[in-house]
Amino acid sequence: MRYRRDMPSFDVVSEIDMQEVRNAVDQAAREVANRFDFKDTNSAVDLDDKGMTITLESASADRLSALKQVLEEKMVKRKVSLKAIDFGDVEDAAGGRARQVVELKAGISSEMAKKINSHIKDLKMKGIQSSTQGDQVRVNGKKRDALQDVIAALKEADLDLPLQFQNFRD
Repeated sequence: MRYRRDMPSFDVVSEIDMQEVRNAVDQAAREVANRFDFKDTNSAVDLDDKGMTITLESASADRLSALKQVLEEKMVKRKVSLKAIDFGDVEDAAGGRARQVVELKAGISSEMAKKINSHIKDLKMKGIQSSTQGDQVRVNGKKRDALQDVIAALKEADLDLPLQFQNFRD
């Protein structure tokens, strides 16, 4: 008889490669500095010191929209999921400029963990249990194939958060 800790398991996490985010922000800033359509707009892309907020600023709302598109392209190129980015509202800044704050979402919140747990429960798979452990969800099961089915189901689910699956243990 197997003990519970010997059961196959994996962890569901949501992480962002911050080095890739920094690279994407740097590339976007360089492109904006060199592009003709951004000339004399004083457009800027800045990552804060903590690395969880990006500020976009430009001369007008339409230039801000183009700036947002440049940032998204660089993020996709660096394989940073756009689900990890939450664009705030466009704000008016000093001198008739436009500003937008972009939040980076890392970790699984308690509400999202509840959604993931309920999604796994709704699969009604025999021998599968899930539990929240801090900012990740641990999934246990009797059979490896069942766990792989859970991973496939979570990848298909539209959870508005980039998910990674780690520590798969037999």
